[in-house]
Amino acid sequence: MKALSIRQPWAWLIVNGHKDIENRDWWTRFRGPVLIHASKGMTRDEYEDCQFLADGLGIELPEFGSLERGGIVGRAVITGCVKNSDSPWFFGRYGFVIADAEPLTFQSLKGALGFFDVPDDAIDAARAAKERT
Repeated sequence: MKALSIRQPWAWLIVNGHKDIENRDWWTRFRGPVLIHASKGMTRDEYEDCQFLADGLGIELPEFGSLERGGIVGRAVITGCVKNSDSPWFFGRYGFVIADAEPLTFQSLKGALGFFDVPDDAIDAARAAKERT
């Protein structure tokens, strides 16, 4: 299965059903299910910029230190790639349209640029942990 690495708190917003577009500088033809990987990096400035936008939309973010990073945090379905959107989350050159997002139990995993393959054992562990909750 493929995964896409996204910086926090944007990854949290996606897997919790708030953010329906992931902005990128590159086009993709990929459609289908994807695991959401939260990157390790997140600066206080990045968090506060996102918090400002989320506050304006009535969304309360988790505290800075409580956001999981460096692993799989959820899954979603990419249904399209657009150059324009009315979504308040769209502000990139391209937007990957996100649907059916949900959080998964955190599974530590090294990320990569672009879409990357996730080992089957990591997928199985994430599913098993989700079923236990």
